[in-house]
Amino acid sequence: MTPEGPIALSATDLAVAAALILLNGGISLAMSLGMGRSIFIAAGRMVVQLLAVGMILEWVFGLRHPSAVVGLGLLMAVLAGREAVARQRYRFSGIYPLGWGVMVGSSFLVTAVALFGIVSVDPWFQPQYAIPLLGMVLGNTLNGIALGMDRVLTGLRREQGYIELLLALGATRREAVRDLARDAVRVGITPIINGMSVAGIVSLPGMMTGQILSGTAPVEAVKYQIMIFFLIAAGTALGTVGAVLGSLRRLVDGRGRVRSGLLVERPRSR
Repeated sequence: MTPEGPIALSATDLAVAAALILLNGGISLAMSLGMGRSIFIAAGRMVVQLLAVGMILEWVFGLRHPSAVVGLGLLMAVLAGREAVARQRYRFSGIYPLGWGVMVGSSFLVTAVALFGIVSVDPWFQPQYAIPLLGMVLGNTLNGIALGMDRVLTGLRREQGYIELLLALGATRREAVRDLARDAVRVGITPIINGMSVAGIVSLPGMMTGQILSGTAPVEAVKYQIMIFFLIAAGTALGTVGAVLGSLRRLVDGRGRVRSGLLVERPRSR
């Protein structure tokens, strides 16, 4: 008879699952991809980070205090903002505060809508709901912000002459960078659109799968997954727009000057 709750995994079970990563290493070695070291480092980091997060969440869940939930949420958002900026080829003075600001603002806003207006959790700081919802919004918003910023910064460096020409011909700052901004925002939100398009047909999303494995009725799991997709879409859109427009405002000033000198290319790792 199938158990109602989740089946507990032993250390041996996890070791068997970990052995599967050897497949990635074998492919890298066979095809001379040079990615073996990166694969194993990423896998090791993932294990350490998740174990650490698991212990922190145990503490936060037991504490059940709003300051602990908000503090952990802010830490997660700051780390996500840093990761989004760290992926950029070009950087400028103030890029980190911008990344942190749009990450915190967009993710906290849509998570608050979920906690206060949709799920209506009482009290609102129940970590069982607040932390997972925020975490899923952050992970996807991070990707949107990173992709949007990368496109706008590389595009500004590439199209500097064209933008300056438009400004010289009398275009406003908004008119001169409009196409670049549109392209960057489109790139940032495309992944979540693709994800929503194939959900349930090509793939079963992670949250829905996890709830089903834990014993939640499939229909209820589907409802939560639909909500999560809408939250992620909103957070990604807000974060990407904020990052793109904030970058352009910093690099194209109100006097019609492209301040490309502020852009510094990150040295490529060897």
